[in-house]
This record gives sequence, structure tokens and C-alpha cells, in this order.
Amino acid sequence: MRELIAFDCAGETLIGTLDGAQGKTGLLIASGGNEVRAGAHRGMAMLSQRLADRGIPVFRFDRRGIGDSSGDNAGYASSGPDIAAAAAAFRRHAPDLQRIASFGNCDAATALVLFGREAGIDQLILSNPWITEENDDLPPAAAIRARYAERLRDTREWRRLLTGGVNIAKLAKGLSKISARKSKVPDSLGDRFFAALPSDAKVILAGRDATARAFHAEAARRSWRGTAITIDTASHSYAREGDGDALFEAIRAALG
Repeated sequence: MRELIAFDCAGETLIGTLDGAQGKTGLLIASGGNEVRAGAHRGMAMLSQRLADRGIPVFRFDRRGIGDSSGDNAGYASSGPDIAAAAAAFRRHAPDLQRIASFGNCDAATALVLFGREAGIDQLILSNPWITEENDDLPPAAAIRARYAERLRDTREWRRLLTGGVNIAKLAKGLSKISARKSKVPDSLGDRFFAALPSDAKVILAGRDATARAFHAEAARRSWRGTAITIDTASHSYAREGDGDALFEAIRAALG
């Protein structure tokens, strides 16, 4: 049964949707970017219904300034109070819950790592975590390297280069980025993320997505000991055919 719920956060009114079920472990979905709680192409709404049909209650919400919620949108870095308020509302409206797991994609995954413990979240399921603070308009360096490696193996790309089909200025810009030495910024987002990342967090990656590739490269560089479930897609929001089924199975497996 789907229920619309209004709840308070720092003097603003947030709107959430509860897909009720009898399970003792519930899933709180935090939206990434400026996405509303239904998700891209209604992906999170459909995921919630499928999980509820399997006995897992699901609560998703719009943070302040997004979708149906009031207030100003201050981005994921200010979403700690929103996550805590949503978790509290979930517990109030599903009083049989014993545990709350939380799922977030992109910067919502980052927010859950930074603020989930304080919000009382018991388990984290993270998708394509955002851990870079780059301000240019290019993908992360790790994604550029992976894309160039693919192109070097493709004879059609060599023909494009020789016949003028490649944007040389863009190519030079990308090569410059991946060859530049990475400056050490004290207390960077990556530092804070990996310092706060629980050892039992589950990670799901869209295998050909730029953000996922950047996380994979940084996790390897930092010798992260966790393992990730990889879904073979280039869609950051798992919007391609078969992605929804794969994401559903990955989350259900992570919930145990």
C-alpha cells in the first residue's frame, strides 16, 4: 500500500512516499542530484513497488528545495538533516521496523556515507558514489583513461582520427587532464568519504558509467578492501533495458 507522508525538517515540510510491507528491515531511498523521489524515468518508484511486493517496506523522499518539499536546495552536502528527518518519519510510520538500510545513487551515496550514521541508518547500499570535486566540464580522469583505452582497441576510432573525425581540441584537453599530477588537497571529499565508509557497506557500480569508473579507480588507489557488484551498463541511473531488473536483484541481495 502506497502512502504519501509530510514531515518536518528544520522548519520546512518534506514530502515522502511509503510503500508499506510487513518486513522488519526497511529501505530508505535518498535521491541524488536534483532528482525527485520517483527517480529518473520513475525508476525509484518502480523499484520501491517491487521491493514492497517482496515484503520490504520502502520510504523515499524529496529533500529540501526539491520536488514537492519546501525550502531551499542547498545540495547533497547539506542533506544530513533531511536524511535524519526521513529516517525518523520512516520509523514513525512503519513502527514494526527493526533495521533501516538506505540506498543512494551518485551524490546521495556520498551523503549517506557522511551523514547516515548520525541519522541512525543501520546499513548502506551505495551506487556510483560521487567522490570528486573537479570543477571542469570533463568526466573524471579515470573515466577518460578508460574511454581512451577502449578507443585505442577500436580500429574505427583510428580511422576517425586519421580522417579528421575526432575533435583534436577536446582530445588535447582530455590528455592534459589525465597527465596532470593530482594535487593533494587536505581533507578532500575522497578523504572524508573513505574515512567514513563503513566496512560493511555494499557498493553497486554501473560498469561503463564515468562516476562509477572514477570511484573504482580511487578505491583501488586507496586499497579499499570492499567489493562491488557491477552492472554492465553505461546508464548512471540504470535506465537501459534490463538495468532495472539487475538493480533490483543487487539491492535485494544486499539486504539479505
